[in-house]
Amino acid sequence: MNITGIHHVSLKCGTAAEFEKIKKFYIELLGLKIKREWSEGIMIDAGNCLIEIFSDGAGVKEKGAVRHFAFSVDNVDNLVEKVEAAGYKVFLGPKDIVINSVPELPARIAFLIGPLGEEIELFCEKN
Repeated sequence: MNITGIHHVSLKCGTAAEFEKIKKFYIELLGLKIKREWSEGIMIDAGNCLIEIFSDGAGVKEKGAVRHFAFSVDNVDNLVEKVEAAGYKVFLGPKDIVINSVPELPARIAFLIGPLGEEIELFCEKN
């Protein structure tokens, strides 16, 4: 068995209003594109993985938890300004960090809360 990457992250909306809000956030505000649609949801192309969003409500917040997911971005500060202007909460950053790994990983990051309460990290490697 060889893992080649993350295929998708899955989110679940409890109401039709949440589904419309989340589509507006990821598609209109962040500029991502729908890759496929079906009667209970959509998959949005996030570059190197997909975001699967279900609209049917069953099982919302009953299965496990994901701490956050991170988007690789080219300019953290510009995207934070755009997200805040749209009324979303940025609860950390933007700030420069260095992950004390071997080799070290310098980055600029910020964290925000998405439309379903999901934590999203904006991550820009500074190589």
